[in-house]
Amino acid sequence: MKKHPFLAFVAILLTTALACVQPGASAPAPDPNAGNTSIAQTIAARQTEAALNNPATATFTFTPEIPTLTLEPTLSATPDFTATPTTPMISVSEDTNCRVGPGKAYERVGILLVGETAEIVGREPKGEYWLIRNPDTGTDLCWVWNEYATITGNIYTLLLYTPPPVAASSFTVSFKGLGTCSIWWADFQLSNTSDALFKSITIVFKDADTVTEARLDSNGFIENQGCGAPKTTSSLVAGGNLIVSSPSFAYNPTKHNLNAKITVCTELNQKGTCVVRELTFKP
Repeated sequence: MKKHPFLAFVAILLTTALACVQPGASAPAPDPNAGNTSIAQTIAARQTEAALNNPATATFTFTPEIPTLTLEPTLSATPDFTATPTTPMISVSEDTNCRVGPGKAYERVGILLVGETAEIVGREPKGEYWLIRNPDTGTDLCWVWNEYATITGNIYTLLLYTPPPVAASSFTVSFKGLGTCSIWWADFQLSNTSDALFKSITIVFKDADTVTEARLDSNGFIENQGCGAPKTTSSLVAGGNLIVSSPSFAYNPTKHNLNAKITVCTELNQKGTCVVRELTFKP
């Protein structure tokens, strides 16, 4: 026969209760609810015991804790500052000629004055001259010497320019005759046989018979007009022809052995590229 632990446990409780009644003492009136209370307690104890002995029957509720995320600020990279290249400019501490090529052998077509600035558009390989926008009227571009220059802006992007060839400088001279108006002079015809532009002239006029000498330095080319006012032409252009008059003698040099040394230059004041021609004649 299968034993019931539960019923045995109830019988023990009843026996214990009866044993506690002292002989001769009057038994207290039985509690009508004592049995129910005892049974309820016993049932609760058994349920607790069963739960402890059989963990699989226990039900646990797990509430996961949701972590709280704190977002950190996102840092955006700051781009490096890139300087915008500036236009290269030039200024000078002394007035500087601007020529069609890098050097005194080239014709001057402008001048960069102190206090002026001009845009640089190129440079020559040696770095001694800059190709700039002409600050004066005439050619759009011209070359200035670096000696007195101050440069600003980015020059590393400038193109290198090969200088143009120097214009060949040449002219011919011929005696045209003597002129007079209380004084005497010789007239010469000059013909520019090159691409150069001549702006100044020197004439040294000698009389070998009287050992007399006269000299004339001029910006421009002077032609005496008899007893009238002389005519002056500012330059002898490429392929052009001009009549120029020598310095004067106070006497008539007819039939004397005369010599004329004529020098023409591409710049004023007998500067730039100069070419010399010498002529001996007897009027």
